[in-house]
Formats: sequence, structure tokens, C-alpha cells
Amino acid sequence: MSTTVVGIDVGGTFTDIAVLRDGVLSVHKLPSTPADPSVGITTGIGDIDVDVANADFIHGSTVATNALLEGKGGRTALVTTMGFEDVLEIGRQNRADLYDLSMERPTPLAPWQLRFGLPERIDYTGAILDDLTPASVDALLALLAEAEVDGVAVSFLFSFLNPIHEEMLAQRLAELPNSPFISISSKILPEFREYERTSTVVVNSYVGPVMERYLTQLESVLGRGLRIMQSSGGSITASLAADQPVRTILSGPAGGVVGAFYTGIQAGYPDIITLDMGGTSTDVSLCPGRIKETTAANLGGYPVSVPMIEIHTVGAGGGSIARVDAGGALVVGPQSAGADPGPACYGAGDRITVTDANLILGRLRSDGFLGGRMTLDQQRSQSLMTGLAAGVGASATETALGIIRVVNSNMERAIRAISL
Repeated sequence: MSTTVVGIDVGGTFTDIAVLRDGVLSVHKLPSTPADPSVGITTGIGDIDVDVANADFIHGSTVATNALLEGKGGRTALVTTMGFEDVLEIGRQNRADLYDLSMERPTPLAPWQLRFGLPERIDYTGAILDDLTPASVDALLALLAEAEVDGVAVSFLFSFLNPIHEEMLAQRLAELPNSPFISISSKILPEFREYERTSTVVVNSYVGPVMERYLTQLESVLGRGLRIMQSSGGSITASLAADQPVRTILSGPAGGVVGAFYTGIQAGYPDIITLDMGGTSTDVSLCPGRIKETTAANLGGYPVSVPMIEIHTVGAGGGSIARVDAGGALVVGPQSAGADPGPACYGAGDRITVTDANLILGRLRSDGFLGGRMTLDQQRSQSLMTGLAAGVGASATETALGIIRVVNSNMERAIRAISL
């Protein structure tokens, strides 16, 4: 029996599949299916005729990332020690820009109506001061059942020293009629600092319902050989990723850094800067002879304290949309045309993107895209580029060059941010 290893990376625009079969590497690319990423994966696997029963799969997923950044997670409740219901609102009182008078904090993933405090208490030594009573839990379950939540995050004070109250509550939460996704902080992040711990477990419960559905469906097709990339660069089973999806927030970009660093080592260049440009964003990472990790990340304004590779992301990709702002300046991104409708040259979109600019400049062949399986509509790109060019008072070619300069500048700033 031959050994087949399949790597799957789902991006905002394309899905890439790499197959190592009998020592021979082959690659396949096809458009992503944003409505259900598993459709693109199963289609691609079918295209290249992989024997699923005898293959191992490693998948870099952006499902959890997109659910968090696009606000498409589940309806999430937070249960905490009474008096600490507003820890998500209070936070650390840090300001990203001290002099920004119009700064807005991100909306808490667990709204105030779904934050509940229970009269329990464990002290700084792990000793129980106030027991978790059955009556208070019964009342909570009634409220949660009425609220019809998709996920519940539990974060009691000092549970990292003594998780008994969180574990007791988790057992009772399993009785809820709609079976919500349940996370307890003593399992997700058994560390001190209640704000970061609470934020991390809430993120886990917020993206959990989406990730659980996705991986359950994908595993039913690919089988038990499916593993998911973690944000730290390693891989975990699909079942663990479904239970702790917060560990996969940077799953896709992490795979790119690991692959680039390994390639650099093989070529004799251990000190590198990786740059992974996709259809929606560009990810850069500094590797000074090693892959740098952190446990203090901030994603979309939400603190997430799990091990992850240090990656800086900017909204600069092939599908990044070009526009003219109110001051008449050319702006590119962070909005992206994605896979649906895609760049104008794909035939469905009506917004100029970086891909359209490259096509007009002759850097892409209209008849050689996607291995010749996709023909680009250069006339459509040219027509829309002419309209955009009128807004900046330049020719279509000059505007296309301007788009490339702007997107390159965005990526250059990202590299400076991690290296200077």
C-alpha cells in the first residue's frame, strides 16, 4: 500500500491542493467556494483522483478566522463569577492610539444581555470560598434555554487553580435542549489574567459552532486521516480542532510560514522574511533563524492568548479592490472581491482589482490562467479600468501601474512593521 499525503489550503479566492504520492509531488488549484469551503475541497480531491481511504490529509483552514473577523460566529453567552460580567467591556483600558478621540472598541462577542454571573468563588490558592449551588445553575439553564444561544463560554475566577466549578457547570450545560457549543476556560487557557482568559474562551465558543459543523462535514468525506494546522505551526486532529477552534485562528497563514522557513533552511538561508500573498490578504513573518511565536495576539480587536506564529497581515491580495476616495486618491483594499464574484476579469465582478491591473499590464495571460482551465476577460477589465482612471485623471495603463504601486507599498509597510 502506497502512502499518500495531501495538503489542503483554502484561501479567500482559491483552494490549493498538494499531493505527495509515491514520492511524486503534484499540485492542483481551483476556485474556493466561500458559502461552503468543503465543497471546493471535495471537488478538488475528486479532480485529482485521491484514494481517500489510504491518504492522510493536512488542512490549513481560515474558517475560524473568517467567522471571527467577519462577525459570523454563533450567538454566544458568557457565564462568569458574579460581579465580573463586564470584564469583556472593561478590558485592560489600553488604547491602540492614545490621541484618537474617535476610537471605537470592538463589540463584545458576548453581548451584555447574554452575560451571566453566578454566586460562586474560588480564592487565589484554589480553595473554595462559595460553592456553586444547584439552584443557581437551574436558574441559569432556564435563562440560557430561553435565549437559544449557539455557544456558551465559562470563565470563573481562579478556575486555572481549581476547575471544579467550571467542570460541574459544563456537565449541567450539556442538558440544554439545543446542545450549544460549550467551552470552559480551565480547559482552553488554564492561566491567570482573567481578561485574556475570558476573551480567549469567548472567542472559542463564538467560532466553535461554525468550525464544528465545517469539520464534521469535512471529516465525513475525508475520514479519520484529517489533521488541521494550528496557529503555532503544528497540527492537531480534526476532533480537537472542532473542540478548541481558537487554536486554528491563524491555521492557514501558519502553514505558509512553516513551509517557507523549511525551504529557506534547505536552501541554506535560515534568516528570512516570509511573504504569502493570496487573493484576499498578504501575510508576512520574520524568521531570524527560527520561527517566532507569541501567546499574546490581538485578532480583530479581541485578545487571544494561545501559542501562535508571529504573523502580520494586511488586506493586500490579488482580489483587493481599487477605488478612488473622497480626496481623489487611489486606494487599494482591504476590501476584496474574493472568489465570488471575484475580479472583474473573471466575468462576474464589476470592481477593478489587483488581478485586473496585472492582466492589463500584460503580467498575466488571459488564456493561461489556472493552468489554462480559466480564460480571463481582458476587455471587461480594460473597460472598467478606463472608468476608474477617469476618476484620477490618468490613462488606464497609468492607473493599473498605480494600483500595483499602492498594493506593493502596503506590503512593504507590513515588512517594515515586523523587521524594523
